Amino acid sequence: MGTISAREVVVVTGMGGMGIAIARRLGPGRVLVLAEVFDDALDRVAEQLRGEGHDVHAVQTDVSDVQSVRALVATADSLGALRAVVHTAGLSPVQASPERIVAVDIMGTAYVLDEFGKIAQNGSVAVCIASMAGTMTPLPPELERAFATTPASKLASLPALDPANLDPSAAYGIAKRANQVRVEAASVEWGARGGRTVSISPGIISTPMGQSELAGPSGEVMLNMIAASGAKRIGAPDDIAAAVAFLVSHDASFITGTDLLVDGGTVAGLRYAASPAM
Repeated sequence: MGTISAREVVVVTGMGGMGIAIARRLGPGRVLVLAEVFDDALDRVAEQLRGEGHDVHAVQTDVSDVQSVRALVATADSLGALRAVVHTAGLSPVQASPERIVAVDIMGTAYVLDEFGKIAQNGSVAVCIASMAGTMTPLPPELERAFATTPASKLASLPALDPANLDPSAAYGIAKRANQVRVEAASVEWGARGGRTVSISPGIISTPMGQSELAGPSGEVMLNMIAASGAKRIGAPDDIAAAVAFLVSHDASFITGTDLLVDGGTVAGLRYAASPAM
C-alpha cells in the first residue's frame, strides 16, 4: 500500500493491559487498528480510545487462525502505510491448556510475522511481546532453529510442541523462546522490504494477566523474583509501552532481529544475586 507518506497505520493485537498502554502511546496522529478475539473487550477499548481522540478501527481477530490474521492485514493495508504491528495477544499458564498456548502464543506470532511481512515496507516495524520466561528457557540449537524457520503451516506438528508432552508452564516457556527466535529469523525477510522485527520480553507486569499469575500457584515465587531484582518493583504496562515506542521510532533504526529484556533486572537478579563476592 503506497509509501510511508500515506497515513501511518499502527496495529495492536491483544487488548490487555499492555496492549491498551501501547495503543495509547503510539496512536496519536496515526490510524490505530485494534485486534482482539473477544468482542466485548475490543468494543470497550475502541470506544475508550475514540473518546480520547484516537482514530480507531476495531477488528475482531483470532490470531491462532491464519485466515483471521489475513483479514486483519487486509484491513490495515486498506487504511494506509504500515508503520508498526505490535503483537501482544497471548495466553499465560493460568489461563489456558498447553494446546491453546501453542496455538495462540506460537502459531499466532508466526502468522502475524508472516502475514504482516507481506505488506511491510520501508520503515515498517513488528514488535512481538515474548517474555522473560523465554530468556530463562534454554533450548538445543537445532530446536531453536526449527522454531525459527519451520513454515508456519508445519510448525504445530513439531514433536517438541505435542501438547500431550507439555504442562502449561513448560508450554509457555517454550512458546516465548520460540517467539524470540522466530523474530530473529523474520528480520531477514522483513529487512528485504525495508522493515524491522524485534521482540520485547517483559518481566512481571501489573496487568490482569500478571495479577492472575501472582494470585496463582507460582505467586510466591514471583514475589521472590521481584524482591531479587534490581528494580525491586512490579512492572507497569507503561514501562513496556515506552520500550515499544523507542523500538518503533527512527532512533532504533539499527535494531532488528533481536530481543529486548524489560524485566527490572529480574533475570540478572536470579542469576547473580546469590553469587559470592568477587
